[in-house]
Amino acid sequence: MALKFEVLGRFNRARAAQLTLPHYLCQTPLFMPVGTQGTIKGLTKNQLEEIGCQIILGNTYHLALRPTSELIDELGGLHKFMNWPRALLTDSGGFQMVSLLHLADITEKGVTFQSPVDGKPMLLTPEESIQIQNRIGADIIMALDDVVRTTITGPRIEEAMYRTLRWIDRCIAGIYVSEVWLNVICLGGEDKDSFWRVVAQCTAALPEDKPRYVMGVGYPLDIVVCSALGADMYDCVYPTRTARFGTALVPEGVLKLKHQAMANDIRPIDPMCECMVCKNYTRAYIHCLVTKDAMGSQLLSYHNLYYMMKLSRDLHSSIVEGRFPEFVCKFLQTMFPKGDVPEWVCNAMEVAGIDISSCCREMRFDVDKSSTL
Repeated sequence: MALKFEVLGRFNRARAAQLTLPHYLCQTPLFMPVGTQGTIKGLTKNQLEEIGCQIILGNTYHLALRPTSELIDELGGLHKFMNWPRALLTDSGGFQMVSLLHLADITEKGVTFQSPVDGKPMLLTPEESIQIQNRIGADIIMALDDVVRTTITGPRIEEAMYRTLRWIDRCIAGIYVSEVWLNVICLGGEDKDSFWRVVAQCTAALPEDKPRYVMGVGYPLDIVVCSALGADMYDCVYPTRTARFGTALVPEGVLKLKHQAMANDIRPIDPMCECMVCKNYTRAYIHCLVTKDAMGSQLLSYHNLYYMMKLSRDLHSSIVEGRFPEFVCKFLQTMFPKGDVPEWVCNAMEVAGIDISSCCREMRFDVDKSSTL
């Protein structure tokens, strides 16, 4: 089945859409939790379904190493292997060129990794990346790209860009070209001021009839800003990783459950949250767990992903129902009650055409729109 993307509502750049995939009908904007090796740490597939997870992200590099894509294919694909009935997205393995740079050697042919499992070399070419992802059987797969750190400058940037374009051609040739391969446009991250400007420039130029996927973005504030600028899809380890460090996501920002002040606090993490954790457990109980028991990180992972799924639903419904500016203002007023909204957010919202003057202590818009639109 070819990917289908239908815009259901708009506010200026922001859009809410329906994304049809072979295994699920998704609503955007949406956040995808990262299940690197076919699992979200500490959560069952039933829990992921009940919180409203639509797509899980898997990692091509790690799945190819263990349990191997051949075994996954033999056992019926990743959906069957992990008993997940909804959509899956696999990355290409390109990000590991940055995260595992000390183990990688990048050439025009591809990237050779030293396996962290057995130390043997593993050559990942654009063609092999596509073949691995096909064996895994995800709904959306990524073309292998030459990824560089955001701190890199100079000729290496140009080299990586043109090599990525050549590798995309090789990926397309490797699968005899299908519409789906060119339907997802992906962006990456920078420092905050550069980050929103890059997203704004790209979303203004990218096709209207294709989803826009901002990779590696998981902070709730970033997702609200990017959605206002016209992005649709996001993934990040942040909600579950920060849970394992004892931190909960709340409308005001974060709540650090390891702090001693939580030891006698009998309130739920978020009194307004409807998740199973907030209905059944106190901050004091979770404080006791996060310092000594794995269940603490499991409960916080559940809550944090529930928060992200609800944020996704609220973004979608507010755009469809024509109240997106009110949603953004309420979100910012809750997170920044003193009106100290970061300047980069103020500038991004001006370009997005959303008046947040009621949220800000003072307006400091100095963005040059001509360089951003």
